[in-house]
Amino acid sequence: MDVDVDVVVAGAGPVGLTAAVELARRGVRARVVEQLAAPRGYAKAVGLQPRTLEHWERSGMLTAVLDEVRTLRGNIVYRDGVQAARLEVALPPDVPYGFTALPQYTTERLLAEELRRHGGSVERSTELIGFEQDADGVTVRLRTPAGEETVRTSYLVGADGAHSVVRKGLGLSFEGDAFGEEYMLGDVVLSWAMPAGYGVRITRTQPDGPDDVLVAIPLPGAGRYRITMLAPPELSTRAAAGGVAHGFEGGRAPELHHLQTVVDRLAPQSTTVSDLRWSSVFRISHRIVDRYADGRVFVAGDAAHIHPPTGGQGMNTGIQDAINLAWKLALVVDGVASPALLESYDLERRPVGEEVVGRTTRQARTGFETSDPAAMLRREAQLLVSYPDSPVVGAAGGSLGVAPGDRAPDARGLRRPAVTDPIRLHAVLAATEHALLVYVDDVAQIAEVNAARVHAATVPLPMRVHVVVGPDLGPVLADAGEPCLVDSAGDLAAVYGMRGGDAVLVRPDGYVGWTARPLATAEFASYLESLVGSGSQVPQ
Repeated sequence: MDVDVDVVVAGAGPVGLTAAVELARRGVRARVVEQLAAPRGYAKAVGLQPRTLEHWERSGMLTAVLDEVRTLRGNIVYRDGVQAARLEVALPPDVPYGFTALPQYTTERLLAEELRRHGGSVERSTELIGFEQDADGVTVRLRTPAGEETVRTSYLVGADGAHSVVRKGLGLSFEGDAFGEEYMLGDVVLSWAMPAGYGVRITRTQPDGPDDVLVAIPLPGAGRYRITMLAPPELSTRAAAGGVAHGFEGGRAPELHHLQTVVDRLAPQSTTVSDLRWSSVFRISHRIVDRYADGRVFVAGDAAHIHPPTGGQGMNTGIQDAINLAWKLALVVDGVASPALLESYDLERRPVGEEVVGRTTRQARTGFETSDPAAMLRREAQLLVSYPDSPVVGAAGGSLGVAPGDRAPDARGLRRPAVTDPIRLHAVLAATEHALLVYVDDVAQIAEVNAARVHAATVPLPMRVHVVVGPDLGPVLADAGEPCLVDSAGDLAAVYGMRGGDAVLVRPDGYVGWTARPLATAEFASYLESLVGSGSQVPQ
């Protein structure tokens, strides 16, 4: 049966928009449907992790994002009226970006603008009301302003939030629990003298209940913060019909006086709360589905996992879900890869979701505890996520400094003959193609590189081959007309643990897919066959 569109994406939040953008970059038709008539001014998710910024660098969105963010410099902690700590963010040298804050409404606007640049758009006031899948596709039922509509699609992506229609339609379990406390959020201006760019956490011990708490996360704009505090009884969502299990649909919006009362009680200095843009009451839940995919239907972001906001992990984890899924979906839709490739989405991303849900739940109850601050920062930056057990990563021969499934680290000090200044590896890699890095320390090794190039050209897998050489060999290859990256300071060789003849294949999502010591075309071909399966045109 013919399809009307390759992919339907349900939900136009950061996760759904990311999926649509990543598909559009690869020329895949996606129909994005969103039941809301207009974007909401939510500042729910405000933290942008370095891992997300890494991807936006490779995809060309970084400059637009950096023009909008607030850089987070540290945290100030008060307990029972006394400053207990002032923590500065000290980034390890291998972390390429700092921690930043951006209101969710701005993130959504930037992603929607990027989608339009690639010819896509969001269909608003359009609600997914049901679907059925079969061996050949998915029949999706929509409620639009013009009435009900039936759409035939190859694949359906549910990025429709914590109350996901897609998840419920698949009958997925959503195991977990909710904290007993209820909180209120406000996107406001605070007139205090706290230093700009610092998060502030203030607690006061209560003998008969949970600690009184005020958390302020700085946002772009003078004095603007997203503040979180316990909700008073009169705003309890339990009094609303059916209550609210998770999220911001309780219908109870705090007013300025509710927020000011808590700030008066807890702030260490006289502070006025003003310019309320948005507020809500919510409960903290922690839940995860039993699987991220069922046949031709997938869930991502809050539709698949919800957890406490500690560490700003939620939106970023969902964005990474969408990035992981989109490049695989594009290869399958284009007939480059077998649908079996899509099985790796659940196998790679669900363990990440489980770890994030467990960790943030512990942190919400006991705080951040670590004996290794640098490792904690890398973890919170989502730079330690890896897929070592994935069925679509592998190695041929010896160990390198990176392993299949690892995040591909950055490397500095690279040079090219036509470029005056040094460049970074991540500035060379593109988010829409695989990159084969081959380290060469002998001109004779170029023969194997050329054989790999010939083979890569016969495979309809978007790929670029990069020859990396030391400073002595660079001029020799340049004179011979061989394009290369010169590892002038030896940083790439050190970070990747590479020597002459070694090869690393970096996936479009910035993870190591395959390594070899040394590169051999037959082994390279074998890996590509295992990656794309029977859907490929790889010569047998």
